[in-house]
Amino acid sequence: MQPSARNLVLSNLLALALALAFDWDAGWLIWPYWIQSVVIGWYACRRLLEVDRFSTEGFTYNGQRVSEDRAGKRATASFFSLHYGIFHVVYLDFIVLGHPVHGAWDTLAMLACGLSFVWSQRQTYAVQHAADMRGKPNLGSLMFLPYLRIVPIHLIILIGGLGGGTITLIVFTALKTVADIGLDTIDRRMAISSAARATESAPETGEA
Repeated sequence: MQPSARNLVLSNLLALALALAFDWDAGWLIWPYWIQSVVIGWYACRRLLEVDRFSTEGFTYNGQRVSEDRAGKRATASFFSLHYGIFHVVYLDFIVLGHPVHGAWDTLAMLACGLSFVWSQRQTYAVQHAADMRGKPNLGSLMFLPYLRIVPIHLIILIGGLGGGTITLIVFTALKTVADIGLDTIDRRMAISSAARATESAPETGEA
């Protein structure tokens, strides 16, 4: 198992352990997974801004292809931050109303989950960024991949509304972990494939 995937498993297991220890219902898992999604968004925006070479093939805005320069990169990062941020502000409003945090222990538990997800995503970002710097990733793909993280939050809202105990928590955490590992694998393979294609084309570019 790749280190980034292992870290995701450990972070999700920590969230499950805390949920069981504090007797949270399934709806309470919205909090740690919302935090995780925000962390992913932060690193996704950083990834967009720090990539040097990139392609915008098939990536358009208002009918025009996004420019393959610093302006195009910054405009994409700004749009992503605004759009992704609006989604999470809406979710935060839902969480605060439906699952307000009371007490120091719940707050500390949420903080522990948040720190574990920062640690996990930081390791994932390091792998992604290293591959991005060797290759020429598609800017549109980099922007859209993080949106897949919103799907599990939709699921937890539905499950939370239905209630459920220990079995529900375990089943959802398992499904969530599988989805996390799947996305991590896809993202990593895309980055590595882009780097490999750039390496293969380098001699040809040098001969031209």
